[in-house]
Amino acid sequence: MRNALGLIAASVIAAVVIAGGWFFYSSRAEQAAPQTMAARAPESLPASAKLAARDDVETTAALSGRQVAAAAPPAPAPMPAMPVQQKSTCANPNALGVARVVEIDTTGGPGFGFEHFKQFDFLTDKEVVLTFDDGPWPNNTPAVLKALADECTKGLFFAVGKHATYHPEILRQVLAQGHTVGTHTWSHVNLNGKKMTEQQAKDEVEKGFSAVKFALGTNPAPFFRFPQLQHNPAIVSYFGTRNVAMFSTDLDSFDFRKESTPDKIVSNVMTKLDKLGKGIILMHDFQKHTAEALPTLLARLKAGGYKVVQMKAKTTFQTLPEYDEALLKDLKVPTSSARPISSVVQTVSQ
Repeated sequence: MRNALGLIAASVIAAVVIAGGWFFYSSRAEQAAPQTMAARAPESLPASAKLAARDDVETTAALSGRQVAAAAPPAPAPMPAMPVQQKSTCANPNALGVARVVEIDTTGGPGFGFEHFKQFDFLTDKEVVLTFDDGPWPNNTPAVLKALADECTKGLFFAVGKHATYHPEILRQVLAQGHTVGTHTWSHVNLNGKKMTEQQAKDEVEKGFSAVKFALGTNPAPFFRFPQLQHNPAIVSYFGTRNVAMFSTDLDSFDFRKESTPDKIVSNVMTKLDKLGKGIILMHDFQKHTAEALPTLLARLKAGGYKVVQMKAKTTFQTLPEYDEALLKDLKVPTSSARPISSVVQTVSQ
């Protein structure tokens, strides 16, 4: 009897010790989980990246013949967390919606939009792609997002890198609502400018991609639209090596023009669309009148029997580490530490 009791007691003690050891190991493992961003010494961009390019707000204003007051950019935000895409059912039974989603294999740098690229005629009659340039921007981009959400439809946004660093929270809303996000250079300069070298053009492109990645907290789509639709031949070839799809347009809304009004934007798009029968539509979520015109335009598309096609990429774009690091240095973002949280922050009283 005494031996049996002794064996039972020993078994209980052994179980407690094993359980306690497992709990200690599990707790230590959780506390020692490292951060996802490694600490790396920031490097400067190539000297050619210091090109004194005009601000993209001023460029857009010059194109439209208007003077736009450039708001003082806020201090750059810390690296944002990866956005979570919202899943919601459409509350509008008569919404325009999305007729189909196409996935693009960007290997070799294909081009889309018949104004410059004639190879891929993937739209059928009465199909359109809604594209928006120059954002993100306060008030205007959120208004565009609301109009699209009201019709349960999706677009393709080509973000300016500098704008993305000014308003990362707005660009994260674009991605979270299920839209596709590409890029539009760092500062909206004409890559075919007379003083633009090939290296400077590459810097504009790569820094733009890094800035959009910074704002989103994740890789953007390997989709790009040249500012002013000025296709630099060297960059066209370069995109073939970087597997970036290039976008021109089939019809331009001319929403950036000085005389633009919501009614004229709707008229421009529908007149051209009724003639062509389908196409990739170029608009700008940077422009106030575009946001004002969009609800009417979407209603007209629905009434005219047009259907929206959403374009997504098969893979995401992989930015270059040297541009990621240089961007963080330029924005004066503190270098992240690779130390585990438990070695930096500990609860001493609770």
